[in-house]
Amino acid sequence: MKIYPAIDLIDGHCVRLYQGRYDEVTQYQHDPVELALRYQQDGAELLHVVDLNAAKDGNAAQLEVIANLAAALSIPLQTGGGVRTVGDVQARFDAGCHRVAVGSVAVSEPEVFRSWLSRFGAERMVAALDVRRDAAGIWRPAVRGWREDSAQNLFELLDYFSQAGLRHVLCTDIARDGALSGANAQLYRELFKRFPNLHIQASGGVGNLAELSPLASTGAAAVIVGKALFEGRFALSEAIQAVQNSSAQAVDNYVDGAPA
Repeated sequence: MKIYPAIDLIDGHCVRLYQGRYDEVTQYQHDPVELALRYQQDGAELLHVVDLNAAKDGNAAQLEVIANLAAALSIPLQTGGGVRTVGDVQARFDAGCHRVAVGSVAVSEPEVFRSWLSRFGAERMVAALDVRRDAAGIWRPAVRGWREDSAQNLFELLDYFSQAGLRHVLCTDIARDGALSGANAQLYRELFKRFPNLHIQASGGVGNLAELSPLASTGAAAVIVGKALFEGRFALSEAIQAVQNSSAQAVDNYVDGAPA
């Protein structure tokens, strides 16, 4: 499992929202480019950037900031937030992004997202599905910066996209995001069981190193970590080492006849 550090941006500043609420924002005194370069030096293989201006307002994309990040880095940049048209997708690629994550459109207009998968290729598109569990226990993706719930069923939607060749899915448990209360390992375990061919990016809730080992055993290909790194709860290099140690221990257990 890879560790993808995340940088969330409002007006060019590094921030974090609590459960997607714009009225509960914490701003950090980090320069985005300096922070990105530090993550790269510490071993990041990809940087995930969320444009919260665009996610909220649509036309207020921070493309200049994103382009500066892409130009400064030698690792791939994945970005999301406010991607509503094919022109928005192209603008992110023109800014130097390697992958573009699409949320609301993927949920409200799934046939449009499928057309983008065909046009740009499955390696360049990410279905960013931010979910809440309803009263019946069904995972429902939210839209419009998490401000509205949809009637879509997470697993049915992924079935539809998988038929079109979807490769990458970023799934966030909204209830865990920004709370540092631990990621929802059961959700990602179920996703991997149903969709073993998908590259699953887990997101939301990681607050300490001990929580990475259970995630590594879910089948998720990567975990996105934001607030815990921002607040110095652990270093990226420590997280990478913890996952490597967990993987090595799993192999040792298997060899010893006790599969993890």
